[in-house]
Formats: sequence, C-alpha cells, structure tokens
Amino acid sequence: MLNLPILRWGQPYTSLEQDEVVHFLTGKPLARVSQANTGLLSRDMRHAERARRMLTEIPIGDLINMMKKAGDLYLSGTLAMGDGEQSPDDFARQQSASTGLPEHMCKANMSKNHFVLNNMDQILDALTRGLPLNILTQGYGIEERGVVVSYQAQCPVLGLVLPSNSPGVHTLWLPVIPMQIGLLLKPGPQEPWTPYRMAAAFYEAGVPREAIAIYPGGADVGAEVVRRANRCMIFGGTPTVERYKGDSRVQVHGPGFSKILLGDDVVDQWEKYIDIMADSIFLNSGRGCINCSGIWASRHTKKIAQALAEKLGPIEAKPPEDPQASIAAFTVPGAARAIWNSIDMRLHEPGVTHMTAPFGHRLVELERCGYLRPTIIHCDSPDRALSNTEYMYPFATVVECPQEQMLGKIGPTLVCSAITEDQQWRRQLMEARHIDRLNLGALPTIRLNWLQPHEGNIVEFLFRPRAFQTAV
Repeated sequence: MLNLPILRWGQPYTSLEQDEVVHFLTGKPLARVSQANTGLLSRDMRHAERARRMLTEIPIGDLINMMKKAGDLYLSGTLAMGDGEQSPDDFARQQSASTGLPEHMCKANMSKNHFVLNNMDQILDALTRGLPLNILTQGYGIEERGVVVSYQAQCPVLGLVLPSNSPGVHTLWLPVIPMQIGLLLKPGPQEPWTPYRMAAAFYEAGVPREAIAIYPGGADVGAEVVRRANRCMIFGGTPTVERYKGDSRVQVHGPGFSKILLGDDVVDQWEKYIDIMADSIFLNSGRGCINCSGIWASRHTKKIAQALAEKLGPIEAKPPEDPQASIAAFTVPGAARAIWNSIDMRLHEPGVTHMTAPFGHRLVELERCGYLRPTIIHCDSPDRALSNTEYMYPFATVVECPQEQMLGKIGPTLVCSAITEDQQWRRQLMEARHIDRLNLGALPTIRLNWLQPHEGNIVEFLFRPRAFQTAV
C-alpha cells in the first residue's frame, strides 16, 4: 500500500490524520493519504508568490518543452508515488479500483492528458489568440499590429478543488504551469492518482517543486482553497454552481445539461442520427458534463426514445478489468440507490415513460457499490419534472417540444448540438446566451476541439488585459 504525503509546495509532509483509499469492490486498501487542515494550508499560502516568481524565471518556451516531456513520462514512465513508485498499468488499475471507472477508460483518459501536454504550444497559441507569450511574463509587449498591450496575472497560483468522478477533467488545468502560474491542488478523495502522478511527471521534467502544492483533505480544506486563492476552479453539483454564481474569483464546473436538438427540417430523418445520440449519451460511461442528457425534437420522439432504449438498454455492468466494461460503478455505498430512487419517484408523472424498463432493472447493487444501467426516458412535454435533469451515468430524456419553443425551454446548456440547416434558427442558436459550446450539424456533444476553450477561456480567467503606456 502506498503512503501519499501532503506536498507543501513540493516538500512531502506526513500528517497524523490519514485517509485510506480502498478498492470499491473488495475494500482492500490501496493508499494511505495524509490529510491537511485549514491551519496548515493558511500558513503555507505565504509561499504562493514564490511559485509564480520561480516560474517567471523560466521562459515559457522552456516550460512548454517541459510539458511535452512530462506528458511522455505521465503516459509511459514509472514515476515516484509517495513512498513507492507507479507504472502506467499500476496507475490505471489503481484509478479504476478507487473511482469505479473501467480500466480501459482510465487508460483512454491518460491518452487525452498526454495529447494536451504534447500539444501545449498549439493549445496556448489558440487560447491566447496568437499573443506573443513573453507578454504574459513581463506584463506588456507589442502585438502583431504594433500596438502595446498589457496583461496582468490575477493570482500567483490557481486553486483547484478536484472531483473523484471523472479523471478527464484534469485537461482543464494542464495549461496553467506553462503560463507561469503555480498549482494549488485539493484532490478528490477517491482520485488522488492524477494530481500526484502529474506532479511527479512535472518534477522529473524540470518544473520547480516549489510551483506545485497538493493538500488532500475534507470539505473544509476545499473551502479554504477557495478562500485563500484569488483564482480557483471547482467542480460540483447545482448547489455549488449557485453558491459561487457571480464570484469572479471562482470558475465553477457543474452539471452540463448538454443536449441534442433536432430541427424540423431534419427530424423526419432521425434514424440517421441515432448513433450520434447514443455515443453522446453513453461514451465515457456518461460521466462527463459534455455527455448528452437530453434529446429534443418536435415529433417522432417516442420512436427516437425507443430506438435509443433498444441500443443502450441491454448493456450490462461488467467488472472494471473487463475490456468490454462500459459502465462505471458508484463507489460510495448507497449512492446508486439514492439516484435511482430520485428518478423512480418521478416516473409516475403523466406523460413520462421509462423506455428502458423492458430491458431489465436499471439498479444493480453489490456488497460495497452499485451500478446504474443506461436509462432512456420519454417526456411528452418540457414541463415534466425529468425533462431537464442530469445524472452521473448514461441517462437521457427524449423531450417532445415545438422547435419555436426549444430555446425558451432548454435552460442553461453547456454543449448544444443543433442538427438543422434552417438558417433563421441557426442565427437564433448563435444568439442564445444560455448555450456555451455550440455545435451546428451532426456532431456528438462529446467531441472536443482542444484548440478551443472549454467552459471559459483559462487565459482570460487568470490574466486581465489592461491599458498600459511607457515612455521608454
């Protein structure tokens, strides 16, 4: 069993209070993780400015090269992990064992992180809109039109309160170090693996140890990270989103309520798009905020729901080491049953039909965990309680709604794939401010373009453009 210390700006520290990370099926301990407290974090924040100062002494081009080396080490190397070491296969097994995600999905997420690190130069060029990167270091410079521009870092370090449910979210913070901003990480209790492995890869690639801190702990430590860091990225449910709404210091990543909208001009050919709908709902076990939780159309909705139910409904839960496993477990005891009870109580509303019911029970309970099999619900109106809901597994509602009412009914939507050639409606979709990422055409909601920002541009979050003049 590994012992993972607190990393106090690179310095390992073993605390008296420790938490065990265990295998979700067997209960076997995988790691013992030292727990930080708010007092320790508060005291150590006096070193945050040092993280930024040390990174600005390294040219951004050199940091980008370190990211590429770190990406290769993360994907393929055997790295130091607490008081032991960890191979790539160890990492996938351990991450799967604590999060419930099938092992092959853990390896796929490793490849995503590697891709981002290996293409960091292109990604930063896209995120900065081609800004000369030395401007981020010295605070001002001349852009291509010959105009002096200035960008001011809003924090020495970015605080991150990370989740346990989806290892794929780590791609969001990988560009931070090459922008010469330090990292203050609070890992999810079941997923310490990525932060520690990524830190080990960064260190071995040459990133200063003083630039990265990892403080495992409870909810109070997460709240202290938000309080102490001037810029913070957190992950949570709708209550978390509401709590920090309007706080410019905090970028909240919550439920996506991502959707596919079928226009009236294409809905009669709905069969052509079933695979796109199914993949959007199902891939990565439906755990991402970019997974589709709603299909909206003006007609044929019962047929669409039936076709999706026939495609996804028979899928069974399999052990995490099975290469065919496609559903992640809920590792917190009772969580799967609580989610299913929440759904089940709403299935009795008139106009709501559980389309996957003929394919067996959705809830599968084991001794220490539970699974929820893919679930498709049909709603005959956007007014049904389940019509705009999201759960952390392959769950989607197919909602019947006139096209002219959709934009007024869908609510906040992270990714909207609108399949239509109706130019007037496309214009309305472009103007819809409650849609974040917009896909026009037959594109799955889960397709990401790494050269475009996801849920807000991290450069604009960390740096403020300002007026600047110099007499020199």
